[in-house]
Amino acid sequence: MNIWQVDFYRRPLQDEAGNPLWELLVCSSDPSRDLLAAQFCAQSVAKPDWITAQLQQIAADRSEALPDRIQVFRPQCVSLLQTACAPLRIAIEPTRHTLALHRWLQARATVYPTLPGYTHQPYQPTDLEKPPPLPLPETLWGDRWQFAAIAAVDLAPAFQTRSIPILEMPSDWLPFELKLPSDLPIPGVVIEAGRRSMPLARWLQEAKPAYLNYISGDPDGLILEANLIDRWILTTFSDPEVASAARTFQTRQQAARGLHFLLVQPDDSGMTFSGFWLLRAPSI
Repeated sequence: MNIWQVDFYRRPLQDEAGNPLWELLVCSSDPSRDLLAAQFCAQSVAKPDWITAQLQQIAADRSEALPDRIQVFRPQCVSLLQTACAPLRIAIEPTRHTLALHRWLQARATVYPTLPGYTHQPYQPTDLEKPPPLPLPETLWGDRWQFAAIAAVDLAPAFQTRSIPILEMPSDWLPFELKLPSDLPIPGVVIEAGRRSMPLARWLQEAKPAYLNYISGDPDGLILEANLIDRWILTTFSDPEVASAARTFQTRQQAARGLHFLLVQPDDSGMTFSGFWLLRAPSI
């Protein structure tokens, strides 16, 4: 599948009249490929029809087909690109996992100070304003939860062939594809939710889990990063043993290049699962 990653947003540049300049940055999802295009436009023409025409021109200039899908990480871009890509029949995928695009944005940020119209404004190309985390709805929280781990070699066989109502396991994130050692423990969080198991799994599916983030504090917390900027408090804890397990989870997550999982099940019998998500922290 041909996948492009796209960002369209204001840059720390302005035209001769002092109006902000926007940039359409387009790259392949394959980080090894060259940048496909970087096109500036005035704010007055920063509209869907301009984007549509640019995408068509990029494909024509490179003598390649338009992509099947475009990945977008910036919330402000989503509706704009959905409108622009509708006539081209290109699907838009909002995702935090745009590694290639993030790298190109960082590289482009070093170019802007050399261009006419540079504003010297503070500029962090991949930073997004995130809201404070919200508590998980009380009607959904399960009976128990715990940190867990499974050997990398056992991860796919344990879940990939099981009949799980909600299963999210991207093939390119499997431990084999990431070249992780077979005996490396892949950390995760298991929630036992009893009769709330399926409602919780369905809610999580709608929330679009991105990754789990342990935050130490008073008390410590486990945050679910979801969708593009959403954040949910899965739980808080002050027990020293749980805090130690959380630090182990974090260490294992880093060792596994960000890979971890979230499992929702009705009980600890190991017979029935409601939802499984293979997750990966995008900065690792």
